[in-house]
Amino acid sequence: MPPPGTGLFVDPEFPACVSSLVGAGDSPLPPLCERITWRRPQEICAAPRLFPEDSRDALGAQGILGDCWFICACSALQKSPALLQHVFPAGQYTWEDQGYTGRFTCRFWRFGRWVDVTIDDRLPCLGHKLCFSHCQDHGAFWLPLLEKAYAKLHGSYEALWAGQVVDALVDLTGGLVERWSLELANESFKEEMICRMLDLKEHCAMSCSVHKREGSGDLGQFHAFTITDIQQGFTKDGQSLLLFRVHNPWGRSCWEGSWGQRTTSLLSLMAVVIIGR
Repeated sequence: MPPPGTGLFVDPEFPACVSSLVGAGDSPLPPLCERITWRRPQEICAAPRLFPEDSRDALGAQGILGDCWFICACSALQKSPALLQHVFPAGQYTWEDQGYTGRFTCRFWRFGRWVDVTIDDRLPCLGHKLCFSHCQDHGAFWLPLLEKAYAKLHGSYEALWAGQVVDALVDLTGGLVERWSLELANESFKEEMICRMLDLKEHCAMSCSVHKREGSGDLGQFHAFTITDIQQGFTKDGQSLLLFRVHNPWGRSCWEGSWGQRTTSLLSLMAVVIIGR
């Protein structure tokens, strides 16, 4: 692994400076810019790699940037290795390769065609830690590199502050995306949607969010979650249940309500496929 800064690629179009962090927005990001430094992955950890050995450790977590919508879409993308490889093309030299140059290319669907975005691997940090997105395995860098390429596509990191999961999913897949609001839906519509979700859960990416609602509490208003599994089961008294397992990219607290990891709700189930980690 060559030492950082020795003949490595430096992207002149998206430099390691304030102009790449903030644009003309009004996010809370500008006051932090003076504290942010840019480091290559080998300056952040001893053995950087693109993807972890365990795919579950590749799930994304949000940093100080308000882009949970993008991270949520990236986590959903993991359901399809073919799509993920299309967005992050294989064959690129990484840190353990002899031909490593610090250059990476990502691909996004924009206005009816795929667009390649090339970046260097200098990433924004506070101290020696990534300050924006990161994987559960902090030695994996596919997500912060993809986030940087997406920020370059939009002009700055700040441009990613607040957005829609549906838009990110289109940009990452080139596919069709639907959004349903269940707030005002009648029971027959909800039942139809539930049947569709159960049929499609293995073949598409799904996310969910809570909009303005009394007592949204731990779920957070307007916060996006990735749906990682859906299972149907019954309680011991015969009540039918539909359980959603969701990944929270914000990840600063744990769901304390029914069916949470620290509750005994699962003990009331009579028959349900056990949901893994």
